[in-house]
Amino acid sequence: MTFNDKFADVREAFIDGVGIVIKQIATLFGYPQNPGMKIIGVPLTAIEDIITDKRKLADSLPLRKVPFPPIQRPETFTEMILGTVPKVEPIPKVIYESTQDGYYNFYIENYRNIFFLPNWLSEFLQVRLDFCLDITYLEVFREIMFLVIFGYAQLVSLRIALSWFISINPYTVPWIYLVAMIDWTEEAMMGIVPTIAGLNLTGTIVSILLGRFADSMNHLVFTMPFLPSEGQPAKALINEELRDVLVFRYLPILWYRYPIPNEIREYWYNERPDILKYMQKAYKNLDIQFLPDSVVEKINQTQLKEGLSQLGDQTIIQTNDHISTHVLANNTLDQIGEFSNYLIYFNEGMHDSVVNYWDKVM
Repeated sequence: MTFNDKFADVREAFIDGVGIVIKQIATLFGYPQNPGMKIIGVPLTAIEDIITDKRKLADSLPLRKVPFPPIQRPETFTEMILGTVPKVEPIPKVIYESTQDGYYNFYIENYRNIFFLPNWLSEFLQVRLDFCLDITYLEVFREIMFLVIFGYAQLVSLRIALSWFISINPYTVPWIYLVAMIDWTEEAMMGIVPTIAGLNLTGTIVSILLGRFADSMNHLVFTMPFLPSEGQPAKALINEELRDVLVFRYLPILWYRYPIPNEIREYWYNERPDILKYMQKAYKNLDIQFLPDSVVEKINQTQLKEGLSQLGDQTIIQTNDHISTHVLANNTLDQIGEFSNYLIYFNEGMHDSVVNYWDKVM
């Protein structure tokens, strides 16, 4: 048994001890019979059933284990000599298209230790920052964060190893730069982390926290264009084995609350008319604009020209709010009323066009 294995046993024992203490404190407040604050209109038994079902589901899920630091898998001679760059190992998403579920469906394996962004943050990224389907920048940002955490963890390990060499003065160049980057954590946690047998465990605890945070990068799932709460637990046959999965399908709720991004609608209209046809047929009862803005503008202009051509030579408009006496003298009252109704329609159409234009400009 190596030293790391012994330390892992101590860590597990410490975590179990903290869990026991927390449960004992929670029993003073009625745990586990007390489910929390009551919800108006929902029976207490229904809340208990929901909590019980979620707890059973969470306990039945497997635990995904990814080693940290990542395992070295060199593929070239350069990587064999210099080593490989650590990479994130995210949970793979299986994307599928279906005439029943839609064209932007995917599912992931459901684990006990997966992480999602909060709904409000996912909505902000999609609506305000336009991270809807193309999430390349988010994935790159996750890779960078993982590299930063990994690099800092290596510096912490080097600082711990440096403290064991009494012949090296850490406050001389170049070691003083390493001390300046690492020792601030010891000062911040001073008084919180105890010293055991004369050993300062600050560096060890910081290494554990960095490892946990890096592990969360491996289990962070981006659910765009869906919200994380739209995932539905289900079963799927993966590698000839029935496993628990989370399915994201049908119409994303944000595409109903907010307008669908115009570049997506342009893509449907120009390159994937099958998706456009499916959306218009499946969600025809919803007030959603599936056509791109350019097509909608052309349709409005065509309808306006057709309306003007129907008047012919029977009407002569001198100004925006004045009808010529020629029209009043040579048309019946019914024709004048029809022409007035068209003016109202024309003014409303012009008003809507101006409003849409200023909305785009602003």
